[in-house]
Amino acid sequence: YENEMRQDDEKPHNVIIERGFYMSATEVTQAQWTAVMGHNKSFHKGDSLPAEKMSWKEAVVFCEKLSEREGKTYRLPTEAEWEYACRADGESLAMDELKKSAWYAMNSRGRTQPVAQKQPNAWGLYDLLGNVSEWCADGYVADYAANAEAVAQSRSKVIRGGAYDSFPPACRAEARTNGPAAYKYTQTGFRVVLEITH
Repeated sequence: YENEMRQDDEKPHNVIIERGFYMSATEVTQAQWTAVMGHNKSFHKGDSLPAEKMSWKEAVVFCEKLSEREGKTYRLPTEAEWEYACRADGESLAMDELKKSAWYAMNSRGRTQPVAQKQPNAWGLYDLLGNVSEWCADGYVADYAANAEAVAQSRSKVIRGGAYDSFPPACRAEARTNGPAAYKYTQTGFRVVLEITH
């Protein structure tokens, strides 16, 4: 990944993902959110649109309620899991291919779009780049080498993927941003990971 454009907080580093996981093929939709939470607070309304305008804390509550309902363990992806899934074990998406697989500032008409309308990646995952950016489980630190305690204590949480109003530099597998855990953004949603227990 030597040719990738990187910011100071995006330096390459080795990560070992020790356990397998399943990731939802799309961002959580408003229909799915409403079925679990009983209400829909999204700014752009539509059952097949990604749910947005929820805080990181509310996304965690969704995972907890879904886990209880289904008797399985759902959670937000770690930052490493998210990037691994986004890359589909390959390089970052070339900018000239972005329009085929992402809703972003150049083609979204200034709003979210129904999930799974663009090309999926090699592992069948849709909209990892664009549409809505996605909360990850991790606390945000600028230095990946920070210890686990610093990550756990960070009040800001990692956001990945870029959104419908993002320009191409924000829609990269390696691009990172963050926000306070209680903040709600009309450009930010999430997808879930199902833990493999056997």
